[in-house]
Amino acid sequence: MRPLATAQLLILLSQATPLVTSQDSSSSCLDYSTRSRTRHPPFSPGRHALSSARPSPSCRTFNLSSLESLLGTLPIADPDLLRLWQNTYPNTLDTAIKWHGHSNSPDSEEELTFIITGDINAMWLRDSARQLQSYLPLLTPSPSSDSLASLFRGTVNTQARNVLSAGYCNSFRPPPESGVISDEEGGDKDVVRPEYDRAGVFECKWEVDSLASFLELSRDYYFSTHDIEFFGRQGNWTEAVRRVVEVGRGMQRGTTYGADGRVLGSGYSFARMTTRSTETLANDGAGSPVASGTGLVRSAFRPSDDATTYQFLVPGNMMFCVALAGAAVIAEDLGEQELAGEMRAFSREVREGIEKFGVVEVVGEDGVSKEKVYAYEVDGFGGVVLGDDANLPSLLSAPVMGYVAGSDPVYQATRRRILSRRNPYYADGEVVKGVGSPHTGPGKVWPMSLVMQIMTSEDDEEIRGALKQILGSTDGLGLIHESIDGWDSTKWTREWFSWANGLFGAMIVDLAKRKEGLLRESFQ
Repeated sequence: MRPLATAQLLILLSQATPLVTSQDSSSSCLDYSTRSRTRHPPFSPGRHALSSARPSPSCRTFNLSSLESLLGTLPIADPDLLRLWQNTYPNTLDTAIKWHGHSNSPDSEEELTFIITGDINAMWLRDSARQLQSYLPLLTPSPSSDSLASLFRGTVNTQARNVLSAGYCNSFRPPPESGVISDEEGGDKDVVRPEYDRAGVFECKWEVDSLASFLELSRDYYFSTHDIEFFGRQGNWTEAVRRVVEVGRGMQRGTTYGADGRVLGSGYSFARMTTRSTETLANDGAGSPVASGTGLVRSAFRPSDDATTYQFLVPGNMMFCVALAGAAVIAEDLGEQELAGEMRAFSREVREGIEKFGVVEVVGEDGVSKEKVYAYEVDGFGGVVLGDDANLPSLLSAPVMGYVAGSDPVYQATRRRILSRRNPYYADGEVVKGVGSPHTGPGKVWPMSLVMQIMTSEDDEEIRGALKQILGSTDGLGLIHESIDGWDSTKWTREWFSWANGLFGAMIVDLAKRKEGLLRESFQ
């Protein structure tokens, strides 16, 4: 998503809408995982009567004045849509900034940030990056430790530390400086190679989009602030990027068979005792075989944290391709010309691999004609997984991540297929229709996919329909859930999912620029 200029967002309208906050007191702040399961007055005056879901200012984990100003200024006419936006857009800042401080290293002013996704005291590289990226329109340069810029810097630093300590891992325990207790078991019993420090790692699932997220967050901070001094004075950033390239190259070149046909050892393996097949890898933890010479990077797991069927995850490679090229600008501006050149070359190889192996010919909607679409996963041998998963990065999100233009014919054919029953995880329910995920099973729509459908559409009617479905999917709680039963909106998973909440909020901000007239409509 291209960030909107701050000035565009903070234009005050003639009549600001009053904000609604909860009645929590600082001495009785409810745990948000408990609070978000029940409805709280005052309710929105629309037909959905949505709950007031924000904690009171004294109970919020980070207060940002520019956000509070924005929440009362967008021209949203529908009372339910307004309440849902005002509940969701601040959700990460309200509830998920578990700790923000500094390194305890002598003579160090290194900022650190620890962001949780919900009720687990662990920080995912992907989720924490996405959570902050929702606020890119509000990001401006600032040296203050109370600023949004400081949250971004702290998250980049924490992620760099984590990448250096365990480059194949996806989620991490709190920094020792934070004093935050993390006693959840996580992946403590998993058998993983290469080994890692289990005191600092919550779970070690190799996902190519995790490393891409670190690069993407770095790029987004730099492009918004042009703060090259930050990347220069934090010497571990460059080393973390070198580690990203090293791990990525290893998983690009680490194919199953050698030139003589012998089976090669995998650079990464993962095994877990579980009753769910998506929680472990086949072939004693090595995963399904992959062909050599594709240019693609293996990914053992999807952004849902589910195991891949075929390890060349196409949307993950798309994101990695774009993120490498974007972060190469930082390396170049730091004078790291060789590193920047390597990152750009790597990006080109991945893109060439996607276009050669990730584009497949399928039968069209009419059952007769042929069309080219992006596969979700491939193995280089001809094995293909078609369809999509709602988790980001997804094929549906390819234009938003900057990989391809939304008008591209291959993308458009892919999009039509994804948003239809030809996608095995498309739920065509009576209450809500959209893309789901094996993570929650068939028949369940992820509102995240409806948000992405809106962000990749110029069709007003399509956008209206998706907005109406989202408004009716919260079970009155006024928050974006992980998934919704397509036939029963009272059946849902995860009441507190701050990444999805922030994404919905950012989508509304994007609509204010692209389709302001739609926000002035009633959806009652």
